[in-house]
Amino acid sequence: MKNSLSGEVPKALFNTSSLTAICLQQNQLVGSIPPVTAISPPVKHLYLGDNHLSGSIPLSIGKLSSLVSIHLNRNKLVGGIPECLGNISTLEILDFNENNLSGPGNKYLCTSVPAGGMPLCSAFTDRKRKHKILALVLEIVISVAAAVMIFSCLTAIHWRKRMQVKSNMPKLSQHNETITYRDIVNATERFSSFNLIGSGSFGVVYKGNLHGHEDQVAIKIFKLDIYGADKNFAAECEALRNLRHRNLVKIITLCSSVDYTGSAFKALVFQYMPNGNLDSWLHLMAHEHSQRDTLTLRQRINISLGVASALDYIHNHCATPLIHCDLKPSNVLLDLNFTPCVSDFGLARFLYSRNTQQDCTSTMACPKGSIGYIPPEYGMKKKISTKGDVYSFGILLLEMITGRRPTDEKVCDGTNLHGFVERAFPEKIPEIANPTMLQDEIDAAEAMKNYVIPLVRIGLSCSMTSPKERPEMVRVYTEILTIKQKFSGTTGK
Repeated sequence: MKNSLSGEVPKALFNTSSLTAICLQQNQLVGSIPPVTAISPPVKHLYLGDNHLSGSIPLSIGKLSSLVSIHLNRNKLVGGIPECLGNISTLEILDFNENNLSGPGNKYLCTSVPAGGMPLCSAFTDRKRKHKILALVLEIVISVAAAVMIFSCLTAIHWRKRMQVKSNMPKLSQHNETITYRDIVNATERFSSFNLIGSGSFGVVYKGNLHGHEDQVAIKIFKLDIYGADKNFAAECEALRNLRHRNLVKIITLCSSVDYTGSAFKALVFQYMPNGNLDSWLHLMAHEHSQRDTLTLRQRINISLGVASALDYIHNHCATPLIHCDLKPSNVLLDLNFTPCVSDFGLARFLYSRNTQQDCTSTMACPKGSIGYIPPEYGMKKKISTKGDVYSFGILLLEMITGRRPTDEKVCDGTNLHGFVERAFPEKIPEIANPTMLQDEIDAAEAMKNYVIPLVRIGLSCSMTSPKERPEMVRVYTEILTIKQKFSGTTGK
């Protein structure tokens, strides 16, 4: 996806035993497409369009025997289409648009696709063969034209009905009906860039004013052209429809409709959080436009307590336990009073038995998460469990105390954030703790001893490598609550 990546495509790209989708479209990649050396890699979807790739399509691409779609459009590829692609029975989508591909009899691209395969184009000199091809082309054209006419008629008849059909997604509230695409357009002032407040892998977020609501709302619009976005929308709806907790983002309603072109359009409407996300407060230098003060120790204690409470709720107090799978500072939103709300449940997984765990046996089954916050066992295809969320919380808590991301170069020098903090614990914690959080509420030495170091101890225990060594969130919540009560008793607030 669009990330401004440059350089050549890694030669080992196809030599993995786990990747099922490769999405590198809309970047600035150059060079040739690397050969496939592995035997039958499991790649199903290959997106390399909108780059600057050159050279020919490697013949070894036929080894990708599980391909469903291949997108190489808008590059500088030359030569012909490998004959071996015609042997891939699962292949449904082939997009070579806007390249310099060629074949005999056609300056740019021969597109004859006989049933049963896609051989290289050959020069047909026999008149009888030409007649057969012409008849086949006419048959295809007539069939397609008839299908288009039928589809157009059905679309015209049912257009208004489609616009009014309610989503087949479950209702998120018995008091709120789903809304239309037009409602979203009006709420965001035609998707004005002024109202754009965030962007992620599967969607963009706008603030807006929805008709019938006094307060501003946040509208998450899903990029349905991105592979997996539709499943992300469905997962988030399923996860949030029965959740009610003060530290979970409040979902107001949803939109599952079509846009002005007739394409599918899906969006979720949330309570607007005016103080943005936790990441923007922990890393002010990375948000140059920000003129905020830093978070105080009191606020950090309250935020960590709220997040712990939310995780304890989804793990232990729901009819079906839920695993968030993508906890990180940018997914913790802050309201006007800095009350935290955990958001973005697009990767969440239900744990249908409290005594079992889900297998993480494939790329699609195993949550992607975010680098630095993913528990190590997920990378080894181990079990998905609530202890994965505990690990992410531990890293988040250490980041709140140190002001360092788990991906910072100073942290990643041969270790991770847990190891970096563990080496300093406890004597050198004052040296690595973020000094800006101690704003003269209490004596710095007292704060370090009674509050900061105990919080660090919790963060380290939560981020242990082995899931068995991590505590349950109910215990974590109780320990942070004790720290908060002691802090309030000292400061009188």
